[in-house]
Amino acid sequence: MRCTVVVITRDRRESLLHTLGRLAGLPERPPVIVVDNASRDGTAEAVALLFPEMTLLRSRDNLGAVARNLAVDHVRTPYTAFCDDDTWWEPGALTRAAALLDAHPRIAAVTGRILVEPGGREDPIVAELRESPLPRPPGLPGPALGSFLAGASVLRTGAFREAGGFSPRLWFGGEEELLAADLMTRGWHLCYADDVVVHHAPSPLREPHLRRRRGIRNTLWYTWLRRPPRSALRRTRALLGTLPRDRVTALALAEAAAGLPWVLRERRPVPPGVEARLRALDEPQRRSKARRYVS
Repeated sequence: MRCTVVVITRDRRESLLHTLGRLAGLPERPPVIVVDNASRDGTAEAVALLFPEMTLLRSRDNLGAVARNLAVDHVRTPYTAFCDDDTWWEPGALTRAAALLDAHPRIAAVTGRILVEPGGREDPIVAELRESPLPRPPGLPGPALGSFLAGASVLRTGAFREAGGFSPRLWFGGEEELLAADLMTRGWHLCYADDVVVHHAPSPLREPHLRRRRGIRNTLWYTWLRRPPRSALRRTRALLGTLPRDRVTALALAEAAAGLPWVLRERRPVPPGVEARLRALDEPQRRSKARRYVS
């Protein structure tokens, strides 16, 4: 098998055990690495007991998305398939993703088609991925993307490491955009594949207000870290015009402002070719119903 599956989790034992059961039943029999982000509900103990063949990494702290970086340090395959503790790959999906990455050496990430369970209906984000307005480079096997979804993507392990993985500062929530921009800056392509299927059974154990707060903050940080001034101003103005006027938004804006010295210190705008691709996505993202910051 040329692909390792990485799962991060915290305090969602039942969802995780269901996901791991699905992964254990895949015909590809991929190695699986689970990072437990300091769960308090017995998650790590249950994984060690029920899935001893999987690699379990126990973090003393909640690392958020950075737990994926920790897992990738232990990956020994050329490709890494990320999924969340409430998502799992369909049989054959990893084989198809690996074949695409084998055949197209400048692709860094393949994002799959997400089916929401129960029922198997397409996630609303799928239509946006399939209809991406970005021009497709010659030979790219699917629509070109400007980012990827960490819970539904297979990445080239070397490209992930080369770009530095997920930012510890962003922690969690929209953390993919910054990494995607850095991958494209290095000449990598991101694409969507309709026949690489991942299933999502949303866990009822969620923290919507925290996710929205971090999502707003991280979107603003990423925008000013990587977009040129005019685009950053335009995107910030559009985002502020769509946000609910409530306490969660106020906290998010306060956190974003507090990080401004770090943003200015670390700011590295993307080159013009990458900026042109990102700019083409600004209006579709503004109209998107799948990306609204509500909870």
